[in-house]
Amino acid sequence: MSNWNVWSVSVVIIALLIIAPVLAIFYSAFLGDTSLWPHLFSTVLPRYIFNTLILMFGVGSLSLIFGVSTAWVITRYNFFGKNVLEWALLLPAAVPTYIIAYTYTDIFEYAGPFQGMLRDFFGWENAQNYWFPNIRSMGGAILVMSAVLYPYIYLMTRASLLTTPISFYQTSSIYGRNTFMHVALPLARPGIVAGLALVLMETISDFGTVDYFALETLTLGVFNVWLGMNSLSGASQISSVLFIFVVMLLTLEYLARRKQRFHEKSSGQNTMPEEEVSPAGKLICILICLVPLILGFIIPVSILLNFVLKGFAIIDFAEIISTTFSSVFLSLSASIFIMLVSVLMIVVANYKSSSAQRIIIYLSSCGYAFPGTILAVGIVVFVGWLNDLFYFHLSYWAGGFIILIFAYMIRFLAVSSGAIRTGMLRVHPNLMDVSKTMGVGFVTTLRKIIIPLIYMNILIGGILVFVDILKELPITLLLRPFNFETLATYVYQYASDEMLEESSFAAIIIIIAGLGPVIFLNSTIKRISKKKESAAPNY
Repeated sequence: MSNWNVWSVSVVIIALLIIAPVLAIFYSAFLGDTSLWPHLFSTVLPRYIFNTLILMFGVGSLSLIFGVSTAWVITRYNFFGKNVLEWALLLPAAVPTYIIAYTYTDIFEYAGPFQGMLRDFFGWENAQNYWFPNIRSMGGAILVMSAVLYPYIYLMTRASLLTTPISFYQTSSIYGRNTFMHVALPLARPGIVAGLALVLMETISDFGTVDYFALETLTLGVFNVWLGMNSLSGASQISSVLFIFVVMLLTLEYLARRKQRFHEKSSGQNTMPEEEVSPAGKLICILICLVPLILGFIIPVSILLNFVLKGFAIIDFAEIISTTFSSVFLSLSASIFIMLVSVLMIVVANYKSSSAQRIIIYLSSCGYAFPGTILAVGIVVFVGWLNDLFYFHLSYWAGGFIILIFAYMIRFLAVSSGAIRTGMLRVHPNLMDVSKTMGVGFVTTLRKIIIPLIYMNILIGGILVFVDILKELPITLLLRPFNFETLATYVYQYASDEMLEESSFAAIIIIIAGLGPVIFLNSTIKRISKKKESAAPNY
């Protein structure tokens, strides 16, 4: 009973509030109409699961290649354009998956400019004269999703590489070992696994791309069963399968990181200096960084800019500017609140909770598994039940705003928690005991020791949550107050009707809104890296 203190009780209550809407979904799945289970198992469910696994494997593999290779090249080598590329590689994270799907289809489909150029150049008359891969396919979905999801892995991996002490590299060099394979990769594994888990969870919960490419995944199955068969119970049942997927991912992430701890014994250990490479090596480094940047940012943004120029006269700029302020304010408020809750929950789980309490806190980050639409339904059911019990005296706008932030917290707590947990691996477990021995309170230790040590991870988690909320569509569509628009809802309403010219400027604003935090994050990472280097003693 010693673990039931004010901090642990408060955090457990928060965790239970976060879990409650998820439980509402399971209530609908197993205590509602269960007659669809046999039909789903005998017909579509195996196909949904198989396609989801293929998509996860493809997106995860390609995102790992993009994310790890770029993080290592940017951190380790010195080459022309590095200072620009190190933050430019984060830009694809601001591009919604459904927008890149629309833009790639526009340019690479049969009637698009790319195939038209090929037909003109080679004299082909129709599709029977040549073969071209179909962009609206499994391979196309893997390409476009990897191109905008790899920044999760890039951010986490680069943060780990920047904080790896130079002594580890020096020891590897003494024994003639490859520094990347034997030092950088193993020590960056916690960050890599955390980023990969986020990529895979984003993959299985994506709806826009798989719907536009007509891929029968579990997420698309949720919408087909709910809207096509008018069965919320059936949709909840498929969502429960998605929940199993995400619990497996979070468990694998935890197991992979549990024994991958190391602690710096001295603040004087600095990071590895940048290595000069040959001209050919510099060219290879530039190409490694340019490929994902071109695929995930330059191509879709170029297409969007072309749409803006073509549809300049029909774009409502005044409405878009007003919507931009609403989106940024909502995203910033929600991301700050989510990071505060995440830091509190992870720190309390590490130092003031029992094993049972840690399990509850751990399960609270599983809301990332569910498609936003189903999660929104669970939130409406749960909040409605709470309101019947307590009757909250809130205005229409205040109530809607609070519900949106609550929904975002359930949806994106896994994103912030993954970043915080990775940072906590660098905090020595005895620090809190030492502070307690010296008579320093928990809050003071948290403010003066723990938070400064994980400051960079908090920023990383914050930027990921901010951009995710800025792009979030299903939850915002269902839970927003009437007459309240965000950039994501504005873009979707036009893009879903193939009116890309009208939505193009708002889509670009989403990218621009994510640019400022990206630059700030990168400058902070560089400043922390320079502080570590300047702290090293010169012998």
